[in-house]
This record gives sequence, structure tokens and C-alpha cells, in this order.
Amino acid sequence: MNGNRFGRLFQVTTYGESHGEAMGVTVSGCPAGLELSEADIQRELDRRKPGQSMITTSRGEPDEVVINSGVQDGYTTGTPIGMVIQNKDARSSKYEPYVTAPRPSHGDFTYSAKFGTRNWGGGGRSSARETVNWVAAGAIAGKILEQHGIEVKAHVNQIGDIEAPPVTFEEMLEHTEENEVRCAHPETAERMRERIDQYQKEGDSIGGSIYFEAQGVPRGLGAPRFDSFPARLGQAMFSIPATTSVEYGLGKEAREWTGLDRNEDWEFDESGDPVPEGNKHGGLQGGITTGQPIYGEATWHAPTSIPKQQKTVDWETGEEKEIQVVGRHDPVLPPRAVPVVEAMLSLTILDFMLLGGRINPDRLDGEVGEYDTDYHPSSPDNS
Repeated sequence: MNGNRFGRLFQVTTYGESHGEAMGVTVSGCPAGLELSEADIQRELDRRKPGQSMITTSRGEPDEVVINSGVQDGYTTGTPIGMVIQNKDARSSKYEPYVTAPRPSHGDFTYSAKFGTRNWGGGGRSSARETVNWVAAGAIAGKILEQHGIEVKAHVNQIGDIEAPPVTFEEMLEHTEENEVRCAHPETAERMRERIDQYQKEGDSIGGSIYFEAQGVPRGLGAPRFDSFPARLGQAMFSIPATTSVEYGLGKEAREWTGLDRNEDWEFDESGDPVPEGNKHGGLQGGITTGQPIYGEATWHAPTSIPKQQKTVDWETGEEKEIQVVGRHDPVLPPRAVPVVEAMLSLTILDFMLLGGRINPDRLDGEVGEYDTDYHPSSPDNS
């Protein structure tokens, strides 16, 4: 199976199935000299892990990460960073009825049709559990970006037909983690929670969307056409299971604007550099970053695993069947997808920072040729 690697210089390669022994990720291209601990990774994994509230799956996974390569004495060495997260609470027997009778709107049939086999427990490789690897890698990327003044944040801005009013970046930083829905507008978060509870009691699920923003990204990242910043970021966001659309700036609203209204005149900033007067483009023009905040929105459809009665066919027996998908599933996806979105945004930005020469790919201090550093291990003989 191809398609398990993301990034060109900061490369993330993942493995693991939902009910397999473990999930794992190898991060290649992380410069040396980054102070890094398992606690740095764990903070982000705890935001994504299941069982956080009544509106997430009750699967009891601690998602404890173990770093087993690429770090020496608390600093990255420039070699591949290997991380493993053990699966502790898999219950594959719940999925036995669907081995040859695919669940509606899942990847069961397409995986079997493509490979002639599949790991069926918990959805196997197609499960969103695999995103635990992405969040682990994104935690490393985010820590590097912080050292360069780049901040990334997201929040749930819509669940069903309940939409939050626009919020500032500061409000997202302050309020997103204060509620289970991860909506930075507290009053709307309460209404969203009530709507989620309603669908959960009915044995159904509901979709929603996430607003994301990155501040401090320098201008000049990305290239025209196939390696543009929005093209690569779109790939990252669409890789997240159940994503149905990704927008930047005005997004689909741009179809209602005339060219004159959407176009932004140029002016000089305090440093005498040309800058657009507004930011309807979402920090991107010609596929290249402008230096303004990058912002957009990604949408998820309702979770497909629901306990309501549905129909399927069993290709082994030739029967039509009524099925009820039992087990532990999220009634809505965006609340747990927020850290995944932030991770993929961080990974995309960092990869472009390395490609554009903004960060030395060998070492964060940029002091190539210098060996006597603060983070070099000391000889035991000298202690």
C-alpha cells in the first residue's frame, strides 16, 4: 500500500491499524537541536484521544507515546524520530458481522475490492484512529514553528445548522479548550452540545466544520501550480477521514463577489513593503504565502458508524441483511479533529519552511560545522 508518507523534507511515514498491536510514526527531516520529550508529544495526543467526554467514543485508549529513536539527552539528533502508541482497548469481535457485509458508506468494500483482503477490526487502516500518528508528528512540527514565531490554532465553528459567529485568534487561544465541543464561542458551544446530545439519543450522528488559522507565516512559501501552498495544504486536510471540503479566505463565498470587490489594492506597510489592504485571499496569492494570516475552513460529514438500522449485502452468502452498527463511535467528528487539523497545518508550514531555506535542515541553530554545542552529549569519562 502506497500513500503512507506526507511531506518532502519534513517527512512523516506512518503505520498501524485501528485494532492492531500499535500505531507508529517515523519523522524524517527534523533538524538537530530541538529540545523534545515524550511529554511534549503527549500534550497533543491527550487532546485527540478517545474517551474525553460523552460526545466522543468511549474506547479506553490512553494513547501513551514512546519515543524510541532520534532523541539523545532530551534533544533531537537529526536522525529519524520513531514513535509508538500501543492499542490497549481493541474489541474486534464487534466487527465480525461486517467482514463480508460492508457497512454503509465506510471503506470496507473499497478496501476489499482494491486489495482482495483487509484488516477488518475497527476499520483497520481506514480508521481515523490512524490520525494519532499525525498528531504526534504535528507536535514536533508545532514546537519548531513556535521558535520562529508561527502560531497555529483551530476551533469548531459549526455543528449541523448551528454556526458560531467569527472569533479572533486570541479568542481561539483562550476559549477553544474550555468546552467539550472545542468551539471558541462559549454560548454557541452550549447550543452545539445540546444538538449533538439530541442526535446521540436518536442513535444518529451529525456533521460540522472547523475554522483554522496560522499567524506569523512569512511571505514567499510555496510555488505556483502543483506545489502551491493551498494545493499541498488541501491534500493534507483532505487526507483526514470524512473531510468533504476545504476552503481558504472567502472560500465558496467568492462565487458571489465581483472581481472589483474581491481584489485588494496594494499599500505600503510601516517597513515600506507592499501589502494587500485586506486578506480576503486567506494569506495566499498565486499559490504563495503573502505574510498575512493564513485562514480557512474544513468540513466533515456525519460519522458513518451509527446504531440505527441500515441495509447491506453479504457477498459471501448472497444475502441482503439488516444491520445495526454497534460499538463505540463518535456522534460528531470536529471536536476531536481540531488537534488533527492543527497538526496537518503545522506539518505543511514546516515542510515549506525547510524547502524555502527558512530553517536549516540539519540543525536548528544554523551553526553548521560547530561541534561543541549546548545540546551535544557529554563524555562519561569527563564527569
